[in-house]
Amino acid sequence: MNDLTIAEKASLTSGASLWTTKTVDRVGLPSITLSDGPHGVRRQIVGGDHLGIGQSIPATCMPPAVALGSSWDADLLRGVGAALGTEARSLGVQVLLGPGINIKRSPLCGRNFEYLSEDPLVSGVLGAALVDGLQSRGVGAALKHFAANNQETNRLRVSAEVDERTLREIYLAGFEHVVRHARPWTVMCAYNKVNGEYASQNHWLLTEVLREEWGFDGLVMSDWGAVDDRVAGVRAGLDLEMPTSGGITDAQLVEAVRDGRLDPELLDLAARRVIALVERAREAQPDAVRPAPAGASRFPHAGTPAFTKAYADAQAGGGVAIAVEGAEEHHRLAREVAGQCAVLLKNDGVLPLTPSASVAVVGELARTPRYQGAGSSQIIPTRLDDALTELRALARTDLPFAPGYRLDGGEPDQALLDEARAVAEAADVTVVFLGLPEGEESEGYDRTHLDLPAGQRAVLDAVTATATRTVVVLSNGGVVAVSEWDANVAAILEGWLLGQAGGGAVADILFGVVNPSGRLAETIPLRLEDTPSYLNFPGDPDEVRYGEGVFVGYRYHDAVNGEVSYPFGHGLSYTSFAYSDLAVSVRGTDEEIEVEVAALVTNTGGRHGREVAQLYVSAPSATVRRPVRELRGFTKVALEPGESAEVRFTLTYRDFSFFDVVGGRWVAEPGTARVHVGASSRDLRLSAEVTLDVAGRRPVLTPDSPLGDWFADAAGRTALLGWMREPSRFLTDDYVKTIGSIPLSRLARFPGSKIDPDGLDELAARVRDDRP
Repeated sequence: MNDLTIAEKASLTSGASLWTTKTVDRVGLPSITLSDGPHGVRRQIVGGDHLGIGQSIPATCMPPAVALGSSWDADLLRGVGAALGTEARSLGVQVLLGPGINIKRSPLCGRNFEYLSEDPLVSGVLGAALVDGLQSRGVGAALKHFAANNQETNRLRVSAEVDERTLREIYLAGFEHVVRHARPWTVMCAYNKVNGEYASQNHWLLTEVLREEWGFDGLVMSDWGAVDDRVAGVRAGLDLEMPTSGGITDAQLVEAVRDGRLDPELLDLAARRVIALVERAREAQPDAVRPAPAGASRFPHAGTPAFTKAYADAQAGGGVAIAVEGAEEHHRLAREVAGQCAVLLKNDGVLPLTPSASVAVVGELARTPRYQGAGSSQIIPTRLDDALTELRALARTDLPFAPGYRLDGGEPDQALLDEARAVAEAADVTVVFLGLPEGEESEGYDRTHLDLPAGQRAVLDAVTATATRTVVVLSNGGVVAVSEWDANVAAILEGWLLGQAGGGAVADILFGVVNPSGRLAETIPLRLEDTPSYLNFPGDPDEVRYGEGVFVGYRYHDAVNGEVSYPFGHGLSYTSFAYSDLAVSVRGTDEEIEVEVAALVTNTGGRHGREVAQLYVSAPSATVRRPVRELRGFTKVALEPGESAEVRFTLTYRDFSFFDVVGGRWVAEPGTARVHVGASSRDLRLSAEVTLDVAGRRPVLTPDSPLGDWFADAAGRTALLGWMREPSRFLTDDYVKTIGSIPLSRLARFPGSKIDPDGLDELAARVRDDRP
């Protein structure tokens, strides 16, 4: 730092290109390379388009986050992260842009396939596992998109208008968990504004919450093109603008320092964090991150021989000559992972299929899979399995096939319908592959409905009108409505988007090679109109109001006891599980309270399977509206037939708390809480009461506090009654209910008031001093 000029410091805080940081050859500081993720390494090569979305080096396309979230398995995601780290290293990448853990506020968000859940605990725990795995290989994570980035409509300008309690409990909680438990190298700020201030220049978010409260010690980078005011960003805690601005905003920083608008220490701090990231990467990958030879033209990380050759071949028109490390092993891992992500929503006994069964396959998606979402996360896979080929490999008889519809999402084609009907009529079971066309969901825009294309609905109706038993396999990055046709089919497998090996994983599940163990990380509603954000999504042109507050996803549906197609946490298996022997113990008081919960899960069926035991808490509340229950723990256990396993959870003060905005802290209220253990938010097998010995919410009493708050506080009530010139016999609890909302200072001015208006400030100070 001492050897750098102001201009050099400023230059370090923006990119050199789409994917690299700047070098300072004079002091031997190299650059590092960043690359899109989060479910694969999208390493650009020479000749890619200017937005960096086009041509890239083939890499393993793991199941996207929409599928990974349904695994509910942190160990599994840790393995995925490690595989991504291995491939990133082999491709000369030091920071992978992911995971994305934004909350699925609405099923219409076009980028929901990149996010894990509608619940912050699932997002936080699984996001931390991905970060752990990735960084265990010496590749930094970029936790994104911070914060309240929950739609694509007008995403670069819209202001997310959301109250602090909702932010803290829903939209920041997952980020907090990952930062505290996994220590990501970097955090990426979002495009949007939060309560009127761009996330890229929001001091409260980037410095007060992220760094000062949570202890984040890494680098904050912008999303690509998210910077509005570079000087304001540096003041707020933004360290690195990506991609390059061609030096334009670097010059703005230099000018701001020289004319006194920017404290030079803040520029030093940002530059120091960039240098620290480069040093961290150099320590983790010493062969890849090193200064360029003096005077040499240098490709990003040309020190890697394979890259030198690949770039030269690409420039000469010879194509890409790089194979990622571990490609075959990672393809097998991708199939294993996908098999644990698909969710069996319904099964009347038709599944698993027997190899000798008379089975037909209908649906173009069976042979032309949709396996990932569109946009910046799009991976060129090392190979691609389709379900039709994999099903035929497992079957002992021929599997006739009919495409049924076109992939463009158009209207029904009568010839295709007739062919599908004929194939189905000749089979005992027909597996119908349905899903969303690629153009229906993508980064950059949101969906407008939850329906399947008309051509697909027509072919499903044609098949179910025959005598065949129908199994539906879904391929979709966001929720689709199933309520109109659910009753007409025998089974539904929600396959989400399963990555390059998803076709094999689906075949494994359908034929029983793999027992399905995925669970819904988001609610499947009956209708779009039933979703909590329906009236507030995507909002007005300039702002979107988070009017549903903390009642997001299952928190809303369960609070209103609304009917849904399939609840949060739901998923079936080819075996069965029983819950028993709930044991709950409490120790400590107030903020030291801990509640230990244990239960026994038993495989009562006839085959090996995995169960996701889920812990929900119903916390008491006297002062704010709370969800009827909230997920506070989960674990996935593998059990042989007849085998049992004890699952254990530890709940702390925070698990019973809400965020008190006035007091600026987490508060648990006294009373009776309930803990529930079960298989979904609607399938609660065991429950017990817990008495919370906590002080609860204690508002700061001032002269302007309402009379009700003074009477609700023991010290305040005692002090107030002692202060009154003549305590009134009319100040009964019932009377206080009537006038309890009147501020004490106003009440003191009422004619005949017994409250002395002089010295109320002294009274409030005395109460604060007398409180334990």
